[in-house]
Amino acid sequence: MASYCIRRRAFLRRAAKALAIAAAGPAIVPASASGAEGKAPPSDQITLGVIGYGPRCQDVFGHVLNFKEVRCLGVSDCQEQRRRAAKARVDAHHKTTDCVDYPDFRALLDRQDIDAVLIATGDRWHALAAILAAKAGKDIYCEKPITLTIAEGRALVETTSRLGTVYQAGHQRRSVDSYRFQVEAVRNGLIGKLHTILCQVWAGPVIRHEPPRPVPPGFDYETWLGPTPYHPFTNARVFGWNYFWDTGAGPLIGMGCHYTDIAQWGHASDDTGPVAYEGEAVFDPEAFSDTPVTGEIRCTYADGVKIVLRSSGAFENRYIRFIGSEGWVQVDDQTNVVTAQPADLLRTRSISARSWAHAGDHVRNLLDCIRTRRKTVCDPESAHRATTVCHIANLCVRLGRSLKWDPQAERFAGDNEADRMISRAMRAPWRL
Repeated sequence: MASYCIRRRAFLRRAAKALAIAAAGPAIVPASASGAEGKAPPSDQITLGVIGYGPRCQDVFGHVLNFKEVRCLGVSDCQEQRRRAAKARVDAHHKTTDCVDYPDFRALLDRQDIDAVLIATGDRWHALAAILAAKAGKDIYCEKPITLTIAEGRALVETTSRLGTVYQAGHQRRSVDSYRFQVEAVRNGLIGKLHTILCQVWAGPVIRHEPPRPVPPGFDYETWLGPTPYHPFTNARVFGWNYFWDTGAGPLIGMGCHYTDIAQWGHASDDTGPVAYEGEAVFDPEAFSDTPVTGEIRCTYADGVKIVLRSSGAFENRYIRFIGSEGWVQVDDQTNVVTAQPADLLRTRSISARSWAHAGDHVRNLLDCIRTRRKTVCDPESAHRATTVCHIANLCVRLGRSLKWDPQAERFAGDNEADRMISRAMRAPWRL
């Protein structure tokens, strides 16, 4: 409701100004006022702020800007070069210079004329930035994985629920035809009784040690670190952040959360999760990075169905396969090709050219939900539950033992050490 009120106040201000001009005498109404020239009329616009303008944002942002009702008013990044690039892109797209670039994203959140934010920072900032955005009355599109810890996920769910925030997690495969068909085939019993969900992601890299170096000009390293522990600046740690435990957790979560999201959806478990985890992983003790290089974790639901989460092989060989008593159905992520046994199962599939790389339909769902105040296709609870599967998988191999999980209490059974890893201390002054 907060975002709706902000938009309504902004509209009333614009309407009052328009009436005052009309009362002063005849005027020529610009085409943009009626939505011509490819623009939405002001009353239909959704104003946007961007937090984090790295490679992923640069891709998703293009899909966002394709919608004429979106108008970006502000961008923020802790790297000056990225901020300037983001502003230049927005200015060129809107043919104005109205967009403001902010070194501190909290100044962007203070603007009451911004309805929603796109958050595409590294994982360390996803939950905290989203919680601050929700408290500032903004609706949210946040990249995945949506949290760095399980505790962050529960805090995010509770905050957005309490404030009525419309939130879309960047699990865009829920809006892609191939994955939707796969889930429908499973739920409709076309592969018989489901027993295994195989999630294949790539192997993590081994990043070698390098000495600290001075922080580059225009790079606010303190903000980049945010709530995570301090480490001296190195290119390896900053640009390979996903492979260091303090800031990421490797492909098991970076890609794994996409697949556990689909697995949870296909298993009709968006509000719960597996109860038992066991597996193994290979770590390189000589590496600078400290996340798994390869691994396999078996995550078992109360009904016996298993998610087998594997990290191995090349980036191009990633896929998710649902296996049942009478067949299987698989989506190859690189090509968007769907295969199945029996093969005639595919006859029921409608054809679509969309793929995981096209975030447009996922963005469209968010924009529609901002207007209707309905839940998005990947709301905070479902995204949190899918991400939790990956968090526990990583804890399982990091601790080197099997784990029992209570999805209702969100606690481990008889394992105080694992329970302590549900959350992490945040570096001052940051806190949930």
